[in-house]
Amino acid sequence: MKKRNFQYINNINSPIDLKAVNKNDLISVCDELREFIIDEVSKNPGHLGSSLGVVELTVALHYVFNTPYDRIVWDVGHQAYGHKILTGRRDQFHTNRQFKGLCGFPTPKESEYDAFGVGHSSTSISAGLGMSVASLLKNETDRQVVAVIGDGAMTGGLAFEGLNNTSMDKNDLLIILNDNQMAIDPIKGGITQYLVDITTSQTYNNLRYKAYKLLKKMGLINDKRKDRIISFNNTVKAALTKQHNIFEGLNIRYFGPVDGHDVEGLVRILSDIKDFKGPKVLHCITKKGKGYEPAEKSVTEWHAPGIFNVQTGKRNSADVTIATPPLFQDVFGETLLELARENDKIVAITPAMPSGCCMNIMQREFPKRVFDVGIAEGHAVTFSAGLAKEGMLPFCNIYSSFMQRAYDNVIHDVALQELNVVLCLDRSGIVGTDGATHHGLFDMAYMRCIPNLTISAPRNESELRNLMFTAQQKDMGPFVIRYPRGKGSLIKWRTPMEIQPIGKGECLKEGKDLAILTIGTIANTTRESILKIENEINISIAHYDMRFVKPLDEDMLHEIGKKYDRIITIEDGVLKGGFGSAVLEFMSDNGYNIQLKRLGIPDTFVEHGTPEELYNMLGLDAAGISKSILDDIKGLMKYKTIGQLADRA
Repeated sequence: MKKRNFQYINNINSPIDLKAVNKNDLISVCDELREFIIDEVSKNPGHLGSSLGVVELTVALHYVFNTPYDRIVWDVGHQAYGHKILTGRRDQFHTNRQFKGLCGFPTPKESEYDAFGVGHSSTSISAGLGMSVASLLKNETDRQVVAVIGDGAMTGGLAFEGLNNTSMDKNDLLIILNDNQMAIDPIKGGITQYLVDITTSQTYNNLRYKAYKLLKKMGLINDKRKDRIISFNNTVKAALTKQHNIFEGLNIRYFGPVDGHDVEGLVRILSDIKDFKGPKVLHCITKKGKGYEPAEKSVTEWHAPGIFNVQTGKRNSADVTIATPPLFQDVFGETLLELARENDKIVAITPAMPSGCCMNIMQREFPKRVFDVGIAEGHAVTFSAGLAKEGMLPFCNIYSSFMQRAYDNVIHDVALQELNVVLCLDRSGIVGTDGATHHGLFDMAYMRCIPNLTISAPRNESELRNLMFTAQQKDMGPFVIRYPRGKGSLIKWRTPMEIQPIGKGECLKEGKDLAILTIGTIANTTRESILKIENEINISIAHYDMRFVKPLDEDMLHEIGKKYDRIITIEDGVLKGGFGSAVLEFMSDNGYNIQLKRLGIPDTFVEHGTPEELYNMLGLDAAGISKSILDDIKGLMKYKTIGQLADRA
């Protein structure tokens, strides 16, 4: 698509410029903003549908509110592309999600307009409430705080905790419910049906809003009367629709539902209610992918479509005629279906990501045995524990960084009771352009300290299948399998599944001078590095794939400790408390006098970029590992140069 000379948005470098636009021209601003997002995302992949759905809301918010003094907290931050473009980042937007470019989510490190860092879901109400209460405590009574929650985030338990607290503490928080009935996949559950039901009486809602405006104009609405008015509203609503309003039941004023794509109407309503004291909810009905027909028709596929042709709607895809390894998540989904066909106790649980983790493969054949619980990771784990307690065998698949939100549930509800729940940590390691909020770098460290867990990491697709097969055997207890996002290393992966002995690793290569220990798929990159080094210098390197972080293969480690006094560990997780730390602890506890060097993720949050760029930056690509190993060899072998080392050998 040829880039247009946009009449409006090319001249909007901050919300101040937006406010200078005539209200009657805001529809044109929205059209241009939507076209700009479609054009940019078609060439530089990102999240499309969510941001298209809130274009009018984004424009209205920045038109009405005084940002950045007023705070806008975006929930599910990938709906904030329009926000970024209108707040001074239009000319940098082509770098969105690229290495050293703009982050795909709001982050205060990037702009003062990003009021709160987001990436995970359901946080906006709690964070916004904290900001609103802080403003009142500081006597900043003119500061407005808006929490925009959408894309299924209202299914998250934290959202309801925030609502409960909002109803109790004095605050002026405005909650905007962006209701599109979608997360990545269509959302399910009682809250979804409730939001559908609450929109069905347009007559009542229109009458109620007109009555509110009239009473306000007459000076008959104030804080002293609000509780009685809300109680009366609830009574009338229940009588007319047989449907109580959960928000007003919590003494939170409710406005809506309103058309989330009527920018002039949104400006009018926001202007009317923004100065109203106390907590309030504005319920906006929107359509994910609005304004781009392919995205409206196939919402899940266009959540993050990759590169595509704007005119034809054709998405770029890999050449299927070329044999390539499958994605790990595809192998997981296909294997889960195979196991479920043979074991009728297997059930599958996912927090709103059946297509992302490929549980939809099993869902098509066994819909009653697959449970999408909404964006509720803690509930997903404890729900799995309840299933396991009654004899079912749950495979609970949660992305590694999202499992952090269910940590207490893993400890208290699964591990403590030694329940046979299979916790599948998808997207472990570096995941790429989603950045710091999504990298799965902490799981080995945060899981390793929990008693009763078996923690495994396959180095390829066949091992993933074997570990899944093993985890569903009798009396396996809590079982963790971590695996990365993206392609594996095997083209022929549908091998017969075998039981993998618990806590047993494998020697991939014998060697005499030093030993390298790896965990997970980083073994494949390490193997390339070892071959390169051994071709360059005359040294013999042993390579061990440990396969289990817990329990460690103690027999193998004793063998290594007796045979080598120089060891290197390599992992795609944090060094502090991770796999290398576990090996170091074992060697120290068992009296082995060794020199051990750990390679992995340093004590920092890793930014966004492609996995290749990030592994290169961290020195965990083949070239970086080779250089590190060579440097470490010089230190560990106590020789100053590689030449001297070669002479010794």
